[in-house]
Amino acid sequence: MPAPVSSRTPSIVVIDYNGGNLASAARALARAAQDSGLDAEVTITADPQAVRRADRIVLPGQGAFADCASGLAAQPGLRDAIVEATDNGVPFLGICVGMQLMAERGREHGVTPGFGWIAGEIRLMDVPDLRLPQMGWNQLEFTPGAHPLTEGLAADAHGYFVHSFALADYDPTDMVATTDYGGTVPAIVARGNRAGTQFHVEKSQGVGLRILSNFLRWIPTPDGTP
Repeated sequence: MPAPVSSRTPSIVVIDYNGGNLASAARALARAAQDSGLDAEVTITADPQAVRRADRIVLPGQGAFADCASGLAAQPGLRDAIVEATDNGVPFLGICVGMQLMAERGREHGVTPGFGWIAGEIRLMDVPDLRLPQMGWNQLEFTPGAHPLTEGLAADAHGYFVHSFALADYDPTDMVATTDYGGTVPAIVARGNRAGTQFHVEKSQGVGLRILSNFLRWIPTPDGTP
């Protein structure tokens, strides 16, 4: 789907809440825009007004769910701005813990509320025969053509994962892609204009850049379907 026509340069904001991985996410977004021939301005910011004006919002995250949620809450007005902008239809992409924060709650270091945009909670993965964290490349399982974020990905596409906690008790209709690590693990989720990747797209080389390019061109439909 073609990018929207605008008289100004589209603004892509990477949320700054001391959550880590901000610069690498911003560089990957800038590279994806360049590779796609898109003129976009990528900014790292904690300014709620910049978030409200943004055309796309990206929330990276690494570490513990509770720490990332606390870091976000510590920035005055930032969480509210993200909710307001996405309620108004601005496309959102969460990366790693940024994706986990989309869930109802996390159970890392206690119970911490998430945004509640998708069903389920973040729990320690139950993989007794495998090491935690899952760290490294793992194949993505998805239905080609089912969602714009996976457009152009090869059937054997891999993402780079680093995590010990994952989304559980999820709604299957929110799943865009999964992976296998001692069982099915959500890898890409989406509901309406809000999407997330459990793996690090900014570290996933060509696959990650393709997903970011798809995100920059993605125009969610008003009824929330892909």
